[in-house]
Amino acid sequence: MNKLRHFRCQDASLRSSRTLALSAVLTLALVGCGGPPNKDSPSPPASKTPSATATANTGTALAETRSTMTENLTVEVVGLNRVKGRHLIAQIRLSNTGTEKRLSWAGEMGDHTRPLGEIKWASGIGILDAQARTWLLPYKPAGSPCLCSGRDRDGLGQFVDPGRSITVYAVLPAPSGNPATTVVVTPVGPPMLDVPISDEAPAGDFPDPDAEPVTPVTRRLILPSESLDKSEETADDGKDLQVNLSADVLFAVDKASLTPKARSVMARTAKLIDASPATVVTVAGHADSSGTDAINGPLSLHRAQAVQHALSALLTRDGVRFQTEGYGSRRPLYSNDSDEGKRRNRRVTVTFPKPQPAAQGPAATTTTGATDLTGSTKADGQPIAMEVNGLRRLPGGLGLLTYKITNQGSSDAWFRDLHHAQDWEAYKYQAATNVRLTDLAARRQYLPGRLEVPTDDGVDFYCACTAVSGVRISTEKFPPGRTREFWNLFALPDTADTLKVKIGPFRDLRVPVQ
Repeated sequence: MNKLRHFRCQDASLRSSRTLALSAVLTLALVGCGGPPNKDSPSPPASKTPSATATANTGTALAETRSTMTENLTVEVVGLNRVKGRHLIAQIRLSNTGTEKRLSWAGEMGDHTRPLGEIKWASGIGILDAQARTWLLPYKPAGSPCLCSGRDRDGLGQFVDPGRSITVYAVLPAPSGNPATTVVVTPVGPPMLDVPISDEAPAGDFPDPDAEPVTPVTRRLILPSESLDKSEETADDGKDLQVNLSADVLFAVDKASLTPKARSVMARTAKLIDASPATVVTVAGHADSSGTDAINGPLSLHRAQAVQHALSALLTRDGVRFQTEGYGSRRPLYSNDSDEGKRRNRRVTVTFPKPQPAAQGPAATTTTGATDLTGSTKADGQPIAMEVNGLRRLPGGLGLLTYKITNQGSSDAWFRDLHHAQDWEAYKYQAATNVRLTDLAARRQYLPGRLEVPTDDGVDFYCACTAVSGVRISTEKFPPGRTREFWNLFALPDTADTLKVKIGPFRDLRVPVQ
């Protein structure tokens, strides 16, 4: 048998009892296990079946979150080990804290940015590498969808019984910069912050990603913001800035001459280029789907050239080259099915390396206004309450907003206003996108972050926030008295200590940055 190498636990006396033959079905971590493997689901070849800890991980939790969708499902990080300086092994304990119902776990722990047929794997366990603006997920070996626990292959069964737990694992890339702590993410609930990483060997045997070819599964995190006057929208992926200048502000209809109003918009963009290490700046003109590309193509190119000439004159440093292109309507940023989507697609996009932030002290923390971070509305005739838990500043210029929604009525209610955002937002599935942060002093609005997912014919975008579709479609149904916690990732301005927060139909709040 072609065996894989494994990461070994330090205690050799435990190794023989914990190691499973590679050809055996994996039974992982039961304090109450599901049933036998599903015989209708074929297993990968034995040589591709990873071995792992065969006893329950009963250690103290490093971090905890609760499922937004499924009541009584608790998620705890019970192991987070950096191996060889390049890989990370995460062990997650899933507990059913209820007394009556069995809970299905695989659909919740599956990576919802992959095909739904693969949600029987714990493929949604990940790490937010905030400094690199990257969402890291388990490696993908050639013989299976995920270097992680599998429901059928590993004999975990579909359900966690009341009062019972199972432990699942994932092997994934380590976050950049060798940090002492990291952010652990799952599809289940809000991210778990400041989880300590151990450089000790993990307690158990786990598949070695260096033993066979594996593919890293990563999602770039795109953080958009826009000026309140709608003159420009900026997307920041941690490496480059993509500044989308509104063609409706820059030009008259069917014209390529800059308007007087364009001057201030161009000046801001030129300052950003001056502050960046850019030696090459790309300028691309785009149109909506109206008209034909026989007209849109040349017009978009001429508009890109006009912007390039204006920026060249405004720059205060030398050594910057420009590349211009006109794409017509071939590269829409949003759907052309709405007027707002079309307006945003009529743009000139200026792309260059992100400016380095100015050195400054720690951001101020305040509790001013934090005593009443609540709101109320109605859904299906039932009173719905909202409370902001916090707006936490993370490394890399990120911010995590968490908030609770409660049905205070006496009947079931569907509260769908969290995903009723503007229809121009190009997210793959419905999610809690109807949330905005606003820096009133800078007159700038921040939109929920997006995960960029490569596809065979381009990219898809998923919200970096609570999903409310697919297997999570019942997230927005609230029984009487039910409270659920939601979350969103945003870019945060470096100097703001308080931001205006707008969540769905609830009243505006002034929320301190922690």
